[in-house]
Amino acid sequence: MLTLNPTPAVAPAQSSTAEVSLLRLYVLRAMYLFITAGLGAVVWPSVLQAGQHWELMEGTVSCMLAAFSLLCLLGLRYPLQMLPVLLWEVLWKTLWLARVPLPQWLAGRVDPTLMASVFACSMVLLVYLAVPWGYVFNTFVRTPGARWR
Repeated sequence: MLTLNPTPAVAPAQSSTAEVSLLRLYVLRAMYLFITAGLGAVVWPSVLQAGQHWELMEGTVSCMLAAFSLLCLLGLRYPLQMLPVLLWEVLWKTLWLARVPLPQWLAGRVDPTLMASVFACSMVLLVYLAVPWGYVFNTFVRTPGARWR
């Protein structure tokens, strides 16, 4: 017989929405909207185009960005729960900027075709500003994780 246990097996998260100001929640929502609208205008037309032919990496990146925009759409309703999506964005863009264009720039040989991507990826600075880093630290570092067994 199935019984309901009123006491949770894991302590509730110590971080809460209350520690993030309403203004910060609106800033997060604005960031999710900015990403969704931008990718909606740039990526979705080609994703929805019938008979679209892509090279392997172009198709992969376009579909990943389309999926990312849908997850950011969820961020409008659940701004804190969708933070891992923004953290992924921060990590991959920061790694790419550090490993691809920065070494070229330091060597004095920046590829001009790379500059459009550098500009687009540098928008990650806005995400750095929007993320409530104290909440991220409390939620993903200080709060105990889910049990393994």
